[in-house]
Amino acid sequence: MDFQFNEDQNAIRDLAHQIFTDRATDEFLLEFSRTDATYDDDLWTTLAEQGLLGIAVPEAAGGTGLGLTELCLILEEQGRRVAPVPVYANLVLAGLPIAEFGTESQQAELLGAMSAGQAKFSAAIAEIAMNSAIATQVTATRDGDGWRLDGSKAMVPDGAVADFILVPAVTGDSTSVFIVPTATSGVTVTAAEVGISGDRAAHLALDAVAVAGEALLGSEGQGEEILTWIEERANIGHCAMQLGVTEEAMKRTAEYVSERKQFGISLGSFQALAMRMADSYIDVEGIRSTYWLALWRLSNGQDARAEVRAAKWWACDAAHRVVCTAQHLHGGMGADIEYPIHRFYLLAKQISFMLGNAGQQLEQLGKLLAADDSLGFRALEV
Repeated sequence: MDFQFNEDQNAIRDLAHQIFTDRATDEFLLEFSRTDATYDDDLWTTLAEQGLLGIAVPEAAGGTGLGLTELCLILEEQGRRVAPVPVYANLVLAGLPIAEFGTESQQAELLGAMSAGQAKFSAAIAEIAMNSAIATQVTATRDGDGWRLDGSKAMVPDGAVADFILVPAVTGDSTSVFIVPTATSGVTVTAAEVGISGDRAAHLALDAVAVAGEALLGSEGQGEEILTWIEERANIGHCAMQLGVTEEAMKRTAEYVSERKQFGISLGSFQALAMRMADSYIDVEGIRSTYWLALWRLSNGQDARAEVRAAKWWACDAAHRVVCTAQHLHGGMGADIEYPIHRFYLLAKQISFMLGNAGQQLEQLGKLLAADDSLGFRALEV
């Protein structure tokens, strides 16, 4: 296993770092938070112009033709700045599966527009982490050469601005996934309340929505396979963002307690505070190592089911301790909703509840190990 990034990957990370750092400053984010805007359109345009929105898009569709690793490096840098752009929903939830399962025409038409920043995407998969009693459902029935879609989907990430949404639908005894343009007749997108980290999800309603046969992603009945494929990469995308969030929160807190003085000496010299910062460092490295292992296995086409669950559990469980420590050690300022450290707390908590919290991830990991105990010893073979 080689955890060293190559020259191209380092260049991509450095470019993303520069773009996010130059634009998403603390001063800018404070002023932005006082407006009614949800996303920074200028930053989105810059990402498109610099080719970062097409980082995992095939070259034939106008992208760079790279993969999940490079995309995660961008997400890490977004997390470090808590930048208000829907990179995750577009590139991970929709871009990756279209590149993997889409036809050449779907990729050329849709991913080309995504790479250029001309269209936004998302996927309606929130029910993965929902209780079955409240999970929503869409049905698909044949209508000539096309399909008719009826039903609803709740809490579509960044769905309020999406031009296309990937929608799982029940087709007989199986599930299929459709790429639905939100401008289609019968489609209603209702913006939900702004989330705890400032994002804006949406509720999707489909009433006799007619889509062409070309709207089918993959083949009929392949929906469960596609959803499982998306979920693994979506969870890894969350881990990437969470690493950026927690590492930056820890760094800022370390700087603060080193400079802030009490009784004539820096707070960081107090043993209790130093121990909490040491614990934060261990937690951040735990997120990094488990996430990198899962990312490496996925990027190399290996089974990563257990590793993804373990990484997401770390990203949920450890992040809670890191951002709470950051708030506590900043004292009263840490609870100020306009103070920068509070934004890291909010995004970390948002990530921790998307597609399953720590308890849900641990439950799924337990089921995997109970079904195949060899998964628990696989890390020793690396």
